[in-house]
Amino acid sequence: MIYSTLQEVLLKRLKMSIAGSWREGDDLPEDGRKHVAESPEQSKTRLSTGEVYEQLRAQILENRIPPGSRVNIEAVSRQLGVSPTPVREALHRLQGDNLVVATSGRGYSTTALLNLAELRDLFEFRLLIEPWAARSAAVDRLENPARRLEKELAQFEQATASEADIRGDLVTHDTRFHDLIMSATRNDVVRNAYSQTHCHLHIFRLYPADIGGAITLEEHRQVWQAIRDCDPAGAEKAMRQHLSLAYMRFTQAFEEGVLDHPPLRSAESPLTHVPPMAEN
Repeated sequence: MIYSTLQEVLLKRLKMSIAGSWREGDDLPEDGRKHVAESPEQSKTRLSTGEVYEQLRAQILENRIPPGSRVNIEAVSRQLGVSPTPVREALHRLQGDNLVVATSGRGYSTTALLNLAELRDLFEFRLLIEPWAARSAAVDRLENPARRLEKELAQFEQATASEADIRGDLVTHDTRFHDLIMSATRNDVVRNAYSQTHCHLHIFRLYPADIGGAITLEEHRQVWQAIRDCDPAGAEKAMRQHLSLAYMRFTQAFEEGVLDHPPLRSAESPLTHVPPMAEN
C-alpha cells in the first residue's frame, strides 16, 4: 500500500517536472501539460489573412487610409494586433485589386482616386458589355441566374434594414450582383476583362452615392425582373439605365459637377477617337 502510494506521488512529480510547471505544493494540471501565457508574438496571430484583408480594404474604401498615402506595415500590425506577415499577405491581395501599389524603397501606398475622365471611361466600358450581358442572361433559359440574383437581392435588403452604415455591404452586393450576370454569359474573355477593372471598388472610393442602398436595390430589381421574365430587350434597357444613373450619381464627387462634363457616349456611338488625316 505504501509502495503504491509512493509510486503514484513519484509518477505525479515526474509528469509535472516534464511539463515544466511543477513546484512544491502544486496540483497537476488535468492534461499533464505545461500551461504558459502566450508571448506577444504568439498572440499576434488571431486574425486570419482574409480578415486583415477585409479590414484594410474597408479602411481604404472609406478613405480612412487616404488615397496616395504610404501604408506602414508595422503600424497596421500594431493596430490590428497581428504579426507583420498577414499584413504583407493582405497588401499583396490589395495590390491585385489595384487599391495599393508597391514602390521600390517606399513599400506599399494606396492608389489615387479616379478622376472624372477615368470614371467616364470606366462607365463607357461597362455600357459596352453589361447591357449585352444582361440580354444574354435573359435569353438563356437554362442558365438563367434569376434565382441567384433574387437571393442576393434578399440578402442585401436584409442588410439595409439591420445596419446603419451599409457601405461595405453595398460594395459587396453590387459586385456580386453584376458578377452573377457576367458569369451567366459563359464568356471567359469578357468576364476576365471586366474583373480586371475592379470597377466597384474604385467607384465607391469616390463618393457614397447611395449610402442607404435603396436606389441601387430598386435599380437592381428592375434588371432582375427582366432577366427572370426572360425579356432580353427589357434586361438590356434596365441595365443601361442603371449604369447611366449610377454614373450621374458618382459624378457628384467632383467639384465641376454634373453639368460641366460631356455625357456618356452610348454603345452605338464610336468609342475610339480617330485622329484627323495628316496633310501631305
